[in-house]
Amino acid sequence: MDYFDRFAIPHPSPAIYASMVAIGLTMIAIVIGLTYFKKWGYLWSEWLTTVDHKRIGIMYLISALLMLFRGGVDALMMRAQTAVPDNKLLDAQHYNEVFTTHGVVMIIFMAMPFIYALMNLVVPLQIGARDVAFPRLNALSFWLFFMGAMLFNISFVIGGSPDAGWTSYFPLAGNDFSQSVGTNYYLIAIQIAGIGTLISGINFIATIFKMRAPGMKLMKMPMFTWTALITNAIVVFAFPVLTITLLLGTMDRLFGTHIFSMTNGGMDMLWANLFWVWGHPEVYILVLPAFGIYSEVISTFSRRNLYGYKSMVASIVIISFMSFLVWMHHFFTMGQGPLSNSIFSITTMAIAIPTGIKIFNWLLTMRKGKIEFTVPMLYSVGFIPIFTIGGVTGVMLGMASADYQYHNTMFLVAHFHYTIIPGVVFAMLAGLTYWWPKMFGFMLNERIGKWAFWFVAIGFNVTFFPMFFTGLDGQARRMYTYSEATGFGPLNMLSFAGAIGLAIGFALIVYNVYYSTRHASRDIGSDPWNARTLEWATQTPVQSYNFARTPQVDSIEAFWDYKKNGKPLFKGEIEKIHMPNNSGMPFIMSCIFFVWGFSLVFSMWIPAIITTIAIFACLAHRSFEKDDGHYVSVEEIEATEKDWEVLADENR
Repeated sequence: MDYFDRFAIPHPSPAIYASMVAIGLTMIAIVIGLTYFKKWGYLWSEWLTTVDHKRIGIMYLISALLMLFRGGVDALMMRAQTAVPDNKLLDAQHYNEVFTTHGVVMIIFMAMPFIYALMNLVVPLQIGARDVAFPRLNALSFWLFFMGAMLFNISFVIGGSPDAGWTSYFPLAGNDFSQSVGTNYYLIAIQIAGIGTLISGINFIATIFKMRAPGMKLMKMPMFTWTALITNAIVVFAFPVLTITLLLGTMDRLFGTHIFSMTNGGMDMLWANLFWVWGHPEVYILVLPAFGIYSEVISTFSRRNLYGYKSMVASIVIISFMSFLVWMHHFFTMGQGPLSNSIFSITTMAIAIPTGIKIFNWLLTMRKGKIEFTVPMLYSVGFIPIFTIGGVTGVMLGMASADYQYHNTMFLVAHFHYTIIPGVVFAMLAGLTYWWPKMFGFMLNERIGKWAFWFVAIGFNVTFFPMFFTGLDGQARRMYTYSEATGFGPLNMLSFAGAIGLAIGFALIVYNVYYSTRHASRDIGSDPWNARTLEWATQTPVQSYNFARTPQVDSIEAFWDYKKNGKPLFKGEIEKIHMPNNSGMPFIMSCIFFVWGFSLVFSMWIPAIITTIAIFACLAHRSFEKDDGHYVSVEEIEATEKDWEVLADENR
């Protein structure tokens, strides 16, 4: 009985029991399917052990889409709960758990893997590289993220979900107020995933600095690669802060220290400071790659080179620096003095300037362009006015005195979503559609994609714009119910209707993938969008070694110049190519991390010690392992490339 008590759900409900059944049936179905179709060997050799950056990118993408579904269900439950006054759909405890998991899943386990999916798929190709600098480390990065996500997501069926908010402020997240293991899941799962993200940051910085094609100087890199470089620089500086913060919180909960307590010399505000030292740069970790995607898409479908390339580069560098100078605007109402409030109010409003520069650059790129309104272009154009609303309301929140009115209301929720959804989700959908043919060899259906865009764009505005008004009228965020006398009911019902529209839009995206997989043409060539950067100078889908010959770059848009002006892109003879071998060690090591994290969540010290030793044993094994990779022969390369136009006519 003690065994079952340890893992019991502290606040069970029919929905949680249904989830348990659904998870169990899904796992059984997967095992039966893999066994029936005899795919266990294929799964192991082609996916679980792969170190190919493109396959790792696809696994990041699948994970992100699954987490988008999970976080979206949470969002629908919140909007349904607040749609009418005095609703009993969710009680206070379940609502706390839902909005906590929604925030964590969407930011840590959906947006981050979506970004790294596209970085993995695109950056090595854009710089003319065979792979990332450290392929095995790249695989370990993914599997650590994946195991962290899985550990977090089993919390609601084993032990209970975290309920202290996605920021998990202490002392609310301490043992006195959060007595279940939910916050343990939060601290340890994000820690495991965060280690993977930090490794990725180091890996991509090394890749971009050391593996660019000959002639590709920093100021000749595509804009998405530039944003990837700056984003990973922010990761390397910000994520160690999160790592230490989570470690200190874990020590408070598991070992009884008082670092974030309100007694015995603790300081609860220390958590808030450390969290937002990471948390606000995290916003730009999410948004800067989106800016890179929009730059690629707008340039391609305006049929013009990007306007103000140098100013774009300068603006993202400035944003990366300033992102570490604004975190204290989260504390305007928490008792700071007027001096610190004034300083951080100025820095908060000043960071809007380099962001505004980019918007003007995109508009001037489209000016006099031959614009083609494809699905990626619709998301890119739709982003500009919606994100501008988010930016303007951000400046409003950046005024310290006015923030007393806006803080902790639905106005803040609306502002945040008006920046993150157009600044991340719209970009990810644009990038997904744009690079889909490079990943899978066929294009998504344009007609269905445009229907999905309009449902997403209109549904988003109907969902979140009413929150500006209910927030100004006093509706507090995280408030699970309200009385009819408040007058919030009609606008909240409108917001719920918008959420249904958003759900329909995402359902159409899923249907588009299904429909296109079955019916789309596979005869699309290697450059279906008539694009401008090097990833389109490869086969579709891309061969394992990326390029038969390393491209020679002498301009910002070498592939475009190759197509339009006949400048040579590939020179010299084909030679054998060295590639890394697959390895099962990253997957095995991540499984050990999963067991280690689960053991710590429930304070099971013997398994925790054993798995800690096993982790170091894996590191030692890698240190002594002899693996020199393998070569792809010239004959194999020529057989792969023989029907491809670029190889046959390099001086076209």
